[in-house]
Amino acid sequence: MNAKDYKNTLNLPKTNFPMKASLIQKEPLQLAKWDKMHIYEKIKESRRGAKPFFLHDGPPYANGKIHMGTALNKILKDFVTKSWTMLGYYSPFVPGWDCHGLPIELQVDRMLAEQKAKKSPYEFRQECRKYAEKYLNIQREGFKRLGVIGRWDTPYLTMNPLYQAAIARTFGAFAKKGLVYQDVKPIYWCCSCKTALAEAEIEYKEHSSPSIHVKFQTDQSWSDKLTPEEIKNTSVIIWTTTPWTLPANLAIALHPEAFYVLLKSGNENFIIAENLIDKFQQETHLKEAVIIKKYKGKELEGLTTDHPFIERKSIIVLADYVSMDQGTGCVHTAPGHGQEDYLTGIHYGLKPFSPLDDDGKFTEEIPKYKGLQVFDANSIIVVDMKKTHKLLYDSELAHSYPHCWRCKNPVIFRATKQWFISLDKTGLRKKSLDQIKEIAWIPEWGEERIYQMVETRPDWCISRQRIWGVPITQFGCVACGEVLKDERIYDRIADIYEKESADAWYVKTEKELLPENCQCTCGSTEFKKGMDILDVWFDSGASHEAVMTQDPDLHWPSDIYLEGNDQYRGWFNSSLLIGVHLYEKSPYRICVTHGMVVDEKGYKMSKTLGNFIDPEEIIEKYGAEILRAWVAMVDYKEEVRVSFALIEKIAESYRKLRNTCRFMLGNLYDFDPTNDNVHFEHLTELDKWALMQIKLLEDKIYKAYQNYEFHIIYHAVQNFSIVDMSSFYLNILKDRLYVLKNDSLGRRSAQTVIYHLLNSLIRLIAPIYSFTADEVWEHMPHYEQKEESVHLTEFLHTNVSFIDQDFIRRWELFLEIREIVLKELETKREQNIIHDSLEARLNLFVPSNKYDIVNKYKDLLKEIFIVSQLQIEKTDGQMKAMVEKASGNKCLRCWNYDDSVGTLSENKDVCARCNSIL
Repeated sequence: MNAKDYKNTLNLPKTNFPMKASLIQKEPLQLAKWDKMHIYEKIKESRRGAKPFFLHDGPPYANGKIHMGTALNKILKDFVTKSWTMLGYYSPFVPGWDCHGLPIELQVDRMLAEQKAKKSPYEFRQECRKYAEKYLNIQREGFKRLGVIGRWDTPYLTMNPLYQAAIARTFGAFAKKGLVYQDVKPIYWCCSCKTALAEAEIEYKEHSSPSIHVKFQTDQSWSDKLTPEEIKNTSVIIWTTTPWTLPANLAIALHPEAFYVLLKSGNENFIIAENLIDKFQQETHLKEAVIIKKYKGKELEGLTTDHPFIERKSIIVLADYVSMDQGTGCVHTAPGHGQEDYLTGIHYGLKPFSPLDDDGKFTEEIPKYKGLQVFDANSIIVVDMKKTHKLLYDSELAHSYPHCWRCKNPVIFRATKQWFISLDKTGLRKKSLDQIKEIAWIPEWGEERIYQMVETRPDWCISRQRIWGVPITQFGCVACGEVLKDERIYDRIADIYEKESADAWYVKTEKELLPENCQCTCGSTEFKKGMDILDVWFDSGASHEAVMTQDPDLHWPSDIYLEGNDQYRGWFNSSLLIGVHLYEKSPYRICVTHGMVVDEKGYKMSKTLGNFIDPEEIIEKYGAEILRAWVAMVDYKEEVRVSFALIEKIAESYRKLRNTCRFMLGNLYDFDPTNDNVHFEHLTELDKWALMQIKLLEDKIYKAYQNYEFHIIYHAVQNFSIVDMSSFYLNILKDRLYVLKNDSLGRRSAQTVIYHLLNSLIRLIAPIYSFTADEVWEHMPHYEQKEESVHLTEFLHTNVSFIDQDFIRRWELFLEIREIVLKELETKREQNIIHDSLEARLNLFVPSNKYDIVNKYKDLLKEIFIVSQLQIEKTDGQMKAMVEKASGNKCLRCWNYDDSVGTLSENKDVCARCNSIL
């Protein structure tokens, strides 16, 4: 006789939620749904009036497609705004773009080629605007594809007229306080881009430079220190890696308190620092040398030497920055080519001298090298000094050297006339340093990093010799050359920009731009507008003023800035200085930084190295959800590694999480949360334990969201869903869910908790797994009032008031016993005594002091251990488990072994429990 099929008598899972995610196909549909329902506006309105929490978006540059770095950044920001929204806050997200500057100009230059010469500045700016619009639209679609929810239809753009007007007014706020000045100072200069650069626009890369020791012959000013014979044969030795700066040498700096020696070697004498004799001899291969005389640096101040190849004197000056770590202790000083040199020059009345043009070529001020580009001149200058015996030694040195952030070419330090903002005139630097201490820095080392940068940075060079940007609102008097001082200018220009954009600067005459009745102190009324534009870091640094104070959805200051760790010297820095000047306060309370994205070995990704990964590749192969999971999994505060092998592992973990959700959905097919919900007092002991677990998870995750520790959330969710739920709780529940009568208390208790677990879990993961959480939400049974999207809900707070210390202690005991039982079951499996736990009869030997509590919960423990039979006995020894083959036959309906199987008058192949249900 064939065995009866009892499958149709079981409550097996049913759900339309697919096992296969099909993220690549489904995500665009989900995005379309969000667009159609205007999800951003609905989220915003649902939180209107709640306590605000604002993240201000640092604007990415509108150039190129999104890459792994920008994807990481935007997804992290999405985690923040979504989580704070679900914590009950009003947290809108207004994205922005940085649209001005050199990179776009260079691209437009290449596109226009010879046509550029035919374009007026206004026409060229229109081409730049079109280019920026093209790429910000490409990037916008890229960010939306990642599942980032925000006000994408009306982002803020630094090239918008209102924004440009805000920049002009912000600049005016500095100018009115007298902080803006023009001066000839050495600044970073890119010869390829022909513009000044700020520290934030500099990258350091390995570079090979000449390393030379040069002789500066002593003259008659040394007569008190040297004999006439010694004067003829003595040189002060300097060391430099920039031979091209030697034509601009005006001085040699010594440390005032260091000792300097007259070192005799053969027929020549050399003056160097005493502490560097050994290093000097090693580097120059000087073998025999004898110290003849010794002086303190300050004794030599004011003496002069002959320049090695120009008829000019170089004076001995003193400077505390002279190091005894390298070189000779005698520092080549060219006030036109170095910041420290410049400051020393000011102290000694030496004007900065920089005989170079914008291409980095020598001018007629140095006839011998006129027209030579500085890096080409290096080798020629070295050869010339060899011929005249002014070169003691030369070699090559590989070292870290500043390069332009865009064209990637090495830059120079060059004195040019530029506009600056003073950091010390009104105490801006000190106020900013004080504010840095008030900001919460994540990671903590960020505070020291930016503090040192602000403390040591020179005055802010804000001028750039380019076209695509916001012009510096300054006019020069045609008659006397002085800058026009009239505070009305700034608001006048800003008002014009609001209506016509900053393009007006290039199409309107000075008379049209200026307010009426402008007059120079010399009496002239004729002026010429300047053509420099503002540093783009001023543009983006003013975003909190242009956006946070003007946008009705936002307010000033922002709660949080979140950017890459390269922004300490960039956006964080410029935003801080502008905010402190305008409001005596930082524009952000919290500053979070993430590391750069690198490959699996920690190397920077590049197409030439073949290790470049495009986010589009990941999206096309796995879906944006997996990219989001990667962002959550990594500890973003360090360098962030990515590889397809890692992405594949994350995809596998995602599948397990998805299957856990699917199992829970499948067991809720006949559950109505309005009518079938079991009050917690009537829940089973095991179900109460599960509620305690979700409460612990909630507390951990809420704290992690508020501390921006998304990797903790990722791993906690994976552990909860795969270990605590799938492998333990949900596995145990299968008997109750499948076997018991569909509306029995035991089954409804399990369903009540599964519903609550899933309802809480998908909200917890919604900021990270935004697509999947919403998909699960659509398939869940709900109370009558159901939100359209999980993103319109708040996090749940599970009530566990029923849990006391006795509950916690007994569960610690039960789980301790479970570990002992699992080991014994595994041993018996390996010995082929049983094949699965339901074939087992478990004999549990329990110490007397624990027997009563264990025996009281015998049925619960049998359920937890998933065994057919359980016998509990007292023992004087330690807790022990013994497993043997269960007695009786296997029930074909519930698969438990029971002595009643085969003894019943009807349904002989089921156990008494199943028979009563049938």
